[in-house]
Parts: sequence; structure tokens; C-alpha cells
Amino acid sequence: MISVRNVSKSFGKVNAVRDVSLDIGAGEFFSLLGASGSGKTTLLRVIAGFEGVTSGKILIDGQEMQDSPPHMRPINMVFQNYAIFPHLNVRDNIAYGLPRLGVPKPEQARMVDEMLEMIALPEYGKRRASQLSGGQMQRVALARALVLKPKVLLLDEPLGALDKQLREQMQLELRGLQRRMGITFLLVTHDQEEALTLSDRVAVMADGAVIQVDTPAGLYDHPRSRAVAAFVGSMNFFDATIRGQGDARRAEIAGLGHQRLNGQAEARSDGDRVLVAVRPESLTLSPTAPEPPHPSVPGRVEARQYLGGRQVLYVAVEGRAAPVAVAAVAQRDVDPWENSEGRQVWLTWGPGAMIVLDPD
Repeated sequence: MISVRNVSKSFGKVNAVRDVSLDIGAGEFFSLLGASGSGKTTLLRVIAGFEGVTSGKILIDGQEMQDSPPHMRPINMVFQNYAIFPHLNVRDNIAYGLPRLGVPKPEQARMVDEMLEMIALPEYGKRRASQLSGGQMQRVALARALVLKPKVLLLDEPLGALDKQLREQMQLELRGLQRRMGITFLLVTHDQEEALTLSDRVAVMADGAVIQVDTPAGLYDHPRSRAVAAFVGSMNFFDATIRGQGDARRAEIAGLGHQRLNGQAEARSDGDRVLVAVRPESLTLSPTAPEPPHPSVPGRVEARQYLGGRQVLYVAVEGRAAPVAVAAVAQRDVDPWENSEGRQVWLTWGPGAMIVLDPD
């Protein structure tokens, strides 16, 4: 549905988007994920037509659009600030674009009723914007965009102004709405959890470039660079050096000693420097040394971060300056890690816990 081909966008000497190519399928929920300044919003505005391209092409449903104004593109857009018209009620907000399309008034009423049902606000048609909550205003903004039946809906951080609980609720509603309508959704967000929850695929952006496109699980389990591994979820990073060849190949990992890498280092040679990444939830703590052949290193708990149903313990190990983060379930009654600061522990991990990346 959307093809971005070698698109670049510069503002003077600033390269906001650098040679980006993407293909987004019909009916796909696709997200652009990145920190502030990564280029994700600029790329969305280029696709929408609010910014022209410096070079490259934009195709929507097979038609070149880079020279077309926004109103000539088969898209609609929902912004973070909702842009609900305060002088109109909910029905009139939703119907706002229909007269321009020449839709007869009886058909307008039917389409608005359908949208009100879809956003679960059937009794709210006569309410003003001032009488709506943030979540309700966001639903109205979505309905106003979707009633025009665009081929593509662009979403510029639409849930960013909502509190955490309402944002999580709206994520489920947004995903369900997209599935029911079958429209291609393109979301821009800096919230990794939001991108992983909503998306079929995600493009991670940094410094104006796309650094990885993958499914949420692919990004999380198989990051291809430190930038992706650090941005998507939490990660421990260890400097390491490959030692030996063939079956004798090991990695000398700062703080973890000599460890096997389960085939991930097959393309590496003796003496190569690598970066080893390990998710906190891939590590476990034991109060006693585990029996061989389980790998382990001794350490000391420096701090504990309680997060309700889960907790993170920070463990100092010899040979590593920064503590290692270990995720654990927080127990309701007797938690073995409560008041654990200063305690001697053993850090252990299972096969496949370590991800080998190129060094910085």
C-alpha cells in the first residue's frame, strides 16, 4: 500500500531523513519507532504531503504521490492533540469531511451512526468537546478520520497525551478498530511498548535512517545492532573477545569469563572483538552456586528496584564496572529478594541467553 523509495529530506544542512526505503502492506499495522530527532515524524509528514521530498519517491497504492498535495492523497491523519472542533458536537465533528465528498445528508447520518457504534460512543453524538474525556476525544478524532474511508491512516503519536492506564486501553481499542476496518495504519511513536503491542511490523529509526525493520518479536529477540537492542526493551551489554577456533571457540566476556555462544560466533575469528547482549529476564539469581554444567558467576546485590509484579536487581560482578540488571518476579508473601542489598548471589543463564553483536 505504501512504498517509500530512497527518500531523503533535508532542511538546509540538516539531513532529517536519509535514503529511507520501506514497503508497507495493505491492511498492515506498521510503526515508525525512534527517539526524538530520529526522523520518524518528518518521514510521516513526507508521506502525508506536509513536507516535500528532497529526493526519492512516495507511492501509495501504486501511484506516485511525492508531488501531490495532502488533500489529493488517499490518506487521513490523526494528531496527538486530537484537533477536535470545540464549536461542533460529536456528530458534526465526525461528519466534518463528508460534505466535501458530496455525500448526501441521509447517508452522512448513517455513516456517522456507524462510526459512533464502532468507537463505542453511540449516546455521545450531541456532546461538545468540552464534555468529553481525553480518551473520548481521541476516539472522535479517529472516527472523523476513518469515516472518510481512506486507504491509509497516519497516526502521529495519537496516544501520547493520555495517562498510562487510558493509553493501554486505547491501544487495545485501536488495534481492534484497525483489524475490523482492514485499513493500513502507519503509526509514529517513541514508546517501544506501544509499538510492540500494536504493530505487525516496526521500523526502528535513528539519525534519519531506518536501522532495522522486523516483527515485534524479531526486534526484541534478534536485534541486529546495539542501537536497536538498547532502544527496544532493557539490555545488559558486555565487551567480549573471541578465543579459539571450531569446537574450542569461546568468548572471553568481561565479568562473565569464558563462555560458549551456541554457534553465534561461527563467523568470528580468534581475537575478534564483539559485543554480547543479555536481556535482564534471561538471567536468574541463586543464593547458592548451581551445579555444573550450568554457567554461573558470583556477585553481590547492589540495589533492588520494586515495580509491583516484577522487580529488577542490580548485581555487581568482578571484572565489570556497571552492575548487571536481573529481572525477577516479585513474590506477594515472602519475597526472597526483599532487603537483599549486599547479599552474595550467583548469576546464571540458560542456552541462547546471549546475543552477539558487532562492537560499537
